[in-house]
Amino acid sequence: MKFYAFVFLACCLIVGTVHAQEKPKPWTVPESAKKVKMPIKNNAENLSIGKGVYAKHCKSCHGKNGEGDGPKASELKTFPGDFSETEFQKLSEAELFYKTAEGRDDMPSFKKKIGNDEDIWAVVQYIKTFKK
Repeated sequence: MKFYAFVFLACCLIVGTVHAQEKPKPWTVPESAKKVKMPIKNNAENLSIGKGVYAKHCKSCHGKNGEGDGPKASELKTFPGDFSETEFQKLSEAELFYKTAEGRDDMPSFKKKIGNDEDIWAVVQYIKTFKK
């Protein structure tokens, strides 16, 4: 009887364990998208807009501070990334705009969800503030 209880408990622990997330594959941005210039000013008003849009559309996966620890992050196949990491911060605003607008895999396209390119640019400005 003890053996069956042990097997049952072990199965419960295995099933209840959060699945391991895959490392995201490289995400190449087309050269033409890398050349796009940010059309909005980097100022307090746009950072505030970006913060609000981030809270509505991004925080659930990427977390309050962009560390990839939002409440929905564990449900994703791949880790959503840590915006505060040096490698992420090296990405240009144009690259981040492209990735946010287009999406891929677990990351949805926000072209229609946000619907306003200026608001996507504001989110890009906001997530650039997540430096360590």
